[in-house]
Amino acid sequence: MLCFKLCLIGFSMLTAAAGSHQAFTSSAEMNISSCPITYYGQKYEKVYVGFEADRFAVCFKGLYQPGIQNDCILMSGGTADRGGLSVLSREIPTGSGVHKLLPNLKYAGKCVNVIPLTDSQQSQVEQVELGNFGAQSILAIKTYSGYTDVNVVADAQVNGLTVSKQTFQTSETNSGVITDVSGCRFSGLAYETNTTVNDPRICCTVTCDVSGAATAVSHCGPMEHCQGDGSCAMNAVCSVTGSTVIGFTSRPQSVPDRCGYSLLRSSSLPGLHVLGVFKERRRKDLSFLDRVVLQLDREGAQISLEQGSKVKVNDDFLTVHATPQMVHSVALTKSHAGVTAKLEASNYTVSVVFDGQTAIIHLTGSSEAPVQGLCGDSSSAVNEQKSSEYSDTDCEMQYDDDADSTSSCNTTAKRCNLLQEGSFTACNSYVDPEPFVQACTQTLCKYPAVDDLTCHFLKGYAEVCKYKSNVTVQDWRSHTSCAVPQATCQDMFCGSHEFCAVDSSSGEARCHCRALFASKYKPTNSFGEPIVCADKGATVTLANCLLEDKGIDYSVLHLNDQSCRGQLDNLTHMVTFSFSSQNTCGTVVQANNSQIIYKNAIMTQNISMFGLITRHDKVHMDFSCYYSQPDVKTLSIRFRQSSVIQHISSGEWKYNLTMEAYTSRDRTKPIDSDADIDLNQRLWVELKTYGLEEDRVAVVTDSCWATDRPSPAGGLRYNLIINGCPNPKDPTVAVEGNGLGTSTVFSFNTFQFTGSNGNVFLHCKVELCVRQGDNCIQRCAQTARGRRSARPKYETVNLAFISVAWTY
Repeated sequence: MLCFKLCLIGFSMLTAAAGSHQAFTSSAEMNISSCPITYYGQKYEKVYVGFEADRFAVCFKGLYQPGIQNDCILMSGGTADRGGLSVLSREIPTGSGVHKLLPNLKYAGKCVNVIPLTDSQQSQVEQVELGNFGAQSILAIKTYSGYTDVNVVADAQVNGLTVSKQTFQTSETNSGVITDVSGCRFSGLAYETNTTVNDPRICCTVTCDVSGAATAVSHCGPMEHCQGDGSCAMNAVCSVTGSTVIGFTSRPQSVPDRCGYSLLRSSSLPGLHVLGVFKERRRKDLSFLDRVVLQLDREGAQISLEQGSKVKVNDDFLTVHATPQMVHSVALTKSHAGVTAKLEASNYTVSVVFDGQTAIIHLTGSSEAPVQGLCGDSSSAVNEQKSSEYSDTDCEMQYDDDADSTSSCNTTAKRCNLLQEGSFTACNSYVDPEPFVQACTQTLCKYPAVDDLTCHFLKGYAEVCKYKSNVTVQDWRSHTSCAVPQATCQDMFCGSHEFCAVDSSSGEARCHCRALFASKYKPTNSFGEPIVCADKGATVTLANCLLEDKGIDYSVLHLNDQSCRGQLDNLTHMVTFSFSSQNTCGTVVQANNSQIIYKNAIMTQNISMFGLITRHDKVHMDFSCYYSQPDVKTLSIRFRQSSVIQHISSGEWKYNLTMEAYTSRDRTKPIDSDADIDLNQRLWVELKTYGLEEDRVAVVTDSCWATDRPSPAGGLRYNLIINGCPNPKDPTVAVEGNGLGTSTVFSFNTFQFTGSNGNVFLHCKVELCVRQGDNCIQRCAQTARGRRSARPKYETVNLAFISVAWTY
């Protein structure tokens, strides 16, 4: 970088600076937003000044620290140990003496940041100036008579590396020197303004224009990497996350189905074929990479990198450790990050890393090689790379699922765009983030907000950057709230109809049902296959993943005979219940005309409270064998009716009475007819009237009770409210505002009648009270035996019944 002795006429050094003054001692952060400086293509509105030994540092990203990546100008400071900053607004037109001394300076000057430096005696030692010339900037240094150093050194650094270092004699700086600190940045390197450089460090011809914008023409191919000495070598990275393959040339391609596809094949790697097999997870219309297969044609073998960091060689699972293990010329290793397969052949090295979510394929070699497959050939269509050998029947079938209520495209886009912010920007000049942002957004816009998918896309980008440019993205997990990955699903085996993910309720990893498999059972609310009858026996097979979706532990289920429990198949994770003539398991056998009927049930042991009711989850599934079409019945907890409106005529008053049930205390979540209600779940019920004269009439809930039949007087009865007060034997019942106005709220925990068919009907008796002061308010006293009511003195004018029912 050129430096010139400066004739100071018309520049700031002979003129007192105007504007606010910022003083500092030792070090400080200074605001220069009124006169920002563009330093090597980067605009800054703050400077960090400080004294380091006998040096004075002006930095732009933070205070100077040796070895830290920062943009700084380091200068000899003489005896100065303090200073200040003022801003001088002054127009310096093009064609001025400054522009003649610095020919690359093309823009007019706008303002100057003046930093005078003094010693402890307040004697001025040195003055540093940073001038704003639009997209360009200049640095000026002047020393005074008190400056004792022989020379002045100016060291300009970008990202902690020196880009220009100049030494001036004091006789020069006493008159003032000036230099251009404009420039461009490309791939972390700095270039002078208005220059074209053939840079062997990055194998590019870089052009830096006057505005600080850099363009480059690479001497390497799209799949090559510069060696740093002007030579190029193969260094290509392909990533697969979800259904998106981002190839060696950064072209994204989306797999539309659940088939097998060729990822990599090359004549330079004879005998090797890398394929990816895709399957759905929680949605039928979105696929994910399920396994990566290395097909070794010469060896007549295949190595499959599977879910759970498992490795299968041909048809057998192989135990893999951190120490490399050679299998058919492939080095296999395993760590918390997944499994790695590495193969060296014909001056090329291929490594495949698969963690169950993302695959990274890294290809290096002496020169660029032609590559086919989704990772390489950018001219072919996706369906041209389909592999019939690794594609199941009907894998091409397309589905269109309903939109998921938990996913938000706006939130997703903001989250995925983190790849262009913060610590990821260190990679943006090496790896284009746009394909990763696009893949992340398209996937998460459809998929439920579970399984930590965003972090997998962010991790995939960081991994590609590390392989391609040897740049590590610092602290990206803390900046994006992505936890350090744990081997939650490692070594966990799931069946072909399952995938491993963390359960949202328990927080533990488990095998979940794939969407296509579950879609066969969920519409009928069943848990598995129909009953199979044979030889005076029966077998019922349930899917454990469907049971776990409902929070059912298969190990606590049994038949009529409690010793007959379900058997879990370790490969399929199907749970089988069976009985036979040798082991009847409590089966009831009945004769019905010419048919012999075998009856049994899958159930949990009854756990009761208060004798009459139970508030614990209960499973009871009856099944029978008729030697004909089997019939499997499953039960689910649902509210039969959430709101009942009944019109009542009572003498001179006419009003409507409603009963509404809610799942929240603030009564903002009414229960609809399709809601699932669990046993022992808290419910709030509001009895409310419309059309009463509130100043004269109040509503009192006299009693509420439950029966196992629709009739208020039929079958089993369980009291919730007695004489306006909670049943003293049930601590879960609470009553609010009884007699205060035209509505009453009471709450309780749901239950069912022990041994019944699961139907529960709720009935309430409501009375109207003519208000005279607070005579209608129902007060409940506490006694040693429980709560009792202190009945108000009011005349019963109207009686009304209203009922609501739920069924299990």
